[in-house]
Amino acid sequence: MPDINFATPLQSAVDAKPTAPDGSNLRWDIIELLFFAYRDFVGDPDQELEAFGFGRAHHRVLHFVYRYPGLKVADLLDVLRITKQSLGRVLKQLLDEGYIVQKTGDNDRRQRLLYATPKGEALVAKLAGLQTTRINKALAEMAPQDAETVKRFLRAMIDRDDPDKVLQTIFASGNPGAKE
Repeated sequence: MPDINFATPLQSAVDAKPTAPDGSNLRWDIIELLFFAYRDFVGDPDQELEAFGFGRAHHRVLHFVYRYPGLKVADLLDVLRITKQSLGRVLKQLLDEGYIVQKTGDNDRRQRLLYATPKGEALVAKLAGLQTTRINKALAEMAPQDAETVKRFLRAMIDRDDPDKVLQTIFASGNPGAKE
């Protein structure tokens, strides 16, 4: 009697030892560490934001508006890679509650330039403080020069072909033009 293979497609896929598109072995170790690191890195601010009825989208908008005063709405859309509709909802809430102000451009009245208010700046500082504490705790377990290695690794993970103006500023050198 012939052997009959009752393996499920899922089991066959597991047994096949998948590889990355470049043929290399999959880096489950780093993939999973990145998942958990991201979960905890954003988890601290998530708890704080919940009290305001805000989420991660609010956090990201506030962060980039604070760091790059006068950021155009169009550029913010590029940075966040979200739809106009999604940004509109979040931005409206941040404007209505006084965390961000919007001004028209001096040269082009169609431009909408965004600025954090003192209230917005205080919230960004609190959230960045929580994240900085987590980063500093992790870096404390490493040699001082390892922080540069971490930054090089994270920069290398970002798609360099991205035409995003904020990323171009970050890659140029440090963060010129950004608020400290």
